[in-house]
Amino acid sequence: MWLLSRIKIRSYEKGLLFEDGEFQKILAPGKYWFLDPLNKVRVETVSGRDPWLEHKDLDLIIKSEALDKGAIILDLKDQERALVWIDGRFDRVLTPGQYALWTGFRKIDTEIVDARSTLFNHRDLDVILKSREADKALTPFSIEDGYVGVYFKDGEYARILPPGQYSFWNKSGKVKLYPIDTRETVLDIGGQEIMTSDKVSLRLNALMTYQVTDARKAVETVNDISQVLYREAQLALRAVIGTRDLDSLLADKSAVAGELESMVRQRANAFGVAIIGLGIRDIILPGDMKMLLNKVIEAKKASEANLISRREELAAIRSQLNSARLIEENPSLMRLRELEVLEKVAGSSKLKVILGDKGLKEQVINML
Repeated sequence: MWLLSRIKIRSYEKGLLFEDGEFQKILAPGKYWFLDPLNKVRVETVSGRDPWLEHKDLDLIIKSEALDKGAIILDLKDQERALVWIDGRFDRVLTPGQYALWTGFRKIDTEIVDARSTLFNHRDLDVILKSREADKALTPFSIEDGYVGVYFKDGEYARILPPGQYSFWNKSGKVKLYPIDTRETVLDIGGQEIMTSDKVSLRLNALMTYQVTDARKAVETVNDISQVLYREAQLALRAVIGTRDLDSLLADKSAVAGELESMVRQRANAFGVAIIGLGIRDIILPGDMKMLLNKVIEAKKASEANLISRREELAAIRSQLNSARLIEENPSLMRLRELEVLEKVAGSSKLKVILGDKGLKEQVINML
């Protein structure tokens, strides 16, 4: 018995013709009759409106070269990736493999990218990273303002990345990106128990301000910048405070801070960090030492007050002695002094003069 089959392919469809399991060709829109007594002919219709041709035998279809005129063929190697735009809109990132896209109904644009550079930068990076399944091909990384990124590839330094959005191709090498803060940073060095040279135990709080000036050196030299600086400041405090007695420490804290800063700066320069400032914020003494110091200060202030009082008394006596000498040498000064006293008495109260003994009247008149 002869078997005749009829196939209709619509205007937006494509037909994939297989005979005895082997792909033969692509059928354009239209009507087809097939004589198939052994049922070996198979036609699969696919929509041309969907640009992606996905088929289990895609490799055979591509190899037949039947798609050369009506589709874009992408055969991506291990170090290649492809970017696909459909009708001017980004669609997806393609990883290594074979792909076919129909070109009849949709505008297709593709871009082949070499992934061996690992670091991927593109003018449409934001859009690409937001596309579906982009995370399967790319790992995004953002460097905030005030930071730089120290980029290593396969264990070797590559470059310094400024603030911005970046991405790296997956499975294209071992990538490490270290964000380093390049702004001024304040480090609080608190609660340091230290003994002075005169065996006084005290607690110190200090503040350090630093800034990373060489990000690469900082990454390659130390694991944690703040922890290393904290440790160096501790060692410097013990070295400087341990050689001073309490009085010299309290008398000149600025000199102590300057010596501390000099010691820490030399060490910090070795791993790319500049010390902007280091100072002692608080010196906390034990309770019994506070009481003792308060007594010493109180006694010292009392002694100073007593000394000032004695100096004032001595100055007053010297002034009186000088006045007496002047009056003794100049009797008229004594007369003037008497008149000043009499004037003050007359001005502040009612003056009554009683004349009795002979000669007293003349004395008062002479005074007036």
